[in-house]
Amino acid sequence: MSVLKKSVLVGLVLLALIHLNEGACWMKRMKKGEVRCQDNLDKTQHLIGSSWTNSKCHQCGCSADGMRCCHGLPTILNFAEDCTVEYNYHTCTFKVVKKEDHSIPCSHSGVGK
Repeated sequence: MSVLKKSVLVGLVLLALIHLNEGACWMKRMKKGEVRCQDNLDKTQHLIGSSWTNSKCHQCGCSADGMRCCHGLPTILNFAEDCTVEYNYHTCTFKVVKKEDHSIPCSHSGVGK
């Protein structure tokens, strides 16, 4: 296989993987003189060295460099149209169930966490 064909093949594979890449984590840098991190979602203050889970199940930590948070729940994919995802933000859990009868689970897949 020629180098050009290999390059095109690798490019197509990488392009196919883009939809699986989710910005699951993010960081907010500390400003000079700050000694606490503020969770933008809950508006709570956290000391350097602390970690917490906020009201949307994002798992966060505060360091001298800044605050880093990651999604605590996966993004649910590939479930039937007659199903729905129910997130419980108090327990940071989820289930995929039939819309008409929430006692019947549905098959699914997920990415991230």
